[in-house]
Amino acid sequence: MKLFFDARYIRTDFHDGISRFSTELAAEVAKIADVTFLICDEAQTNYLPKDAVILKIHRPTSVLEPFTALLLNKHHPDVVFSPLQTMGSLGKKYKLILTSHDMIYYHFRTPPQQFGPLLRLGWRFYHLTYIPQRLALNAADAVVTVSETTKQEFEKTKLTNRLIIVVPNAPRTLSKTPTSLAHAPRSLIYMGSFMPYKNVETLIEALRYLPAHTLHLLSRISPERRAQLEARKPRGVHIVFHNGVSDDEYAALLQDNAVLVSASRYEGYGLPVAEGLALGVPAVLSDIPIFHEVAGNGALFADPDNAQAFAAQITSLDDPTARRALTKRGSQHIAQYSWHESASRLVKAAESLLTSVTIE
Repeated sequence: MKLFFDARYIRTDFHDGISRFSTELAAEVAKIADVTFLICDEAQTNYLPKDAVILKIHRPTSVLEPFTALLLNKHHPDVVFSPLQTMGSLGKKYKLILTSHDMIYYHFRTPPQQFGPLLRLGWRFYHLTYIPQRLALNAADAVVTVSETTKQEFEKTKLTNRLIIVVPNAPRTLSKTPTSLAHAPRSLIYMGSFMPYKNVETLIEALRYLPAHTLHLLSRISPERRAQLEARKPRGVHIVFHNGVSDDEYAALLQDNAVLVSASRYEGYGLPVAEGLALGVPAVLSDIPIFHEVAGNGALFADPDNAQAFAAQITSLDDPTARRALTKRGSQHIAQYSWHESASRLVKAAESLLTSVTIE
């Protein structure tokens, strides 16, 4: 099988969720399949396996994107996989697997802030109804998503009539040093964007009931959004805006007397949750279905609209017995996820398209 893997969504400055998904999955797929990686920037090769086979084409945002299949046909792939759903399929002569990670923007329609005005306008129109995405996904031969929760939502809304395969995210090995649980945690760690649906406001409000704790906001943030959040800060509480951290800094913060927190109202998976659990870090999360899937019984949950409930769950982790029991359950649950297993699922799905074998 000649597999093409679309690696054009790998960022060369810092990873977002799709970039991380692409990078980690690419590394494992290369170990088990004959794969060619599609790139649009030479710097992306730094994030791909050594000696990877590369084909450079246009950027995903290019006007040429609707005609991508006509270009790829010349290279005779058997199967092409893309980590998003926007790759052009017009005239394709191969099997195509597209990915849709979640349905966030049907619930929360604000486009990502990094998009330009025209792209933001197009994004809004795209998500006004299910029709554009249905057309895109049904042009593929199979659709990947990253969680059983999202798969069920796709099925409920009839987002596609194609076979849906779950290829989950998985935690990285951020540190080989065991996490100490000797002291009651006093650092609250949030890793993620600051889009409104992420609901960081509840975490800030929870500090009102946690005077001994510090909230660390790790991701990059625009000056405008930072000003909005600082305006919500209760008097006398402690917040650190890191505006981006390295992997080593991320691991060190998680392992420094910390609780991983998220009050998000919606997620496609929740990769920071998986990474925290894998490190043996206690987590307090919003009570939404996807976090129950990712964390199982290895986290504490609270109503995302109830800051006091969040604070109470965090305070309960002062009990060392409860803290150790929770992190043990979390580590055991997250061990079922691995990038090797996810890559195996993807390759098996690709092979099944060529043999007409149905997979589950």
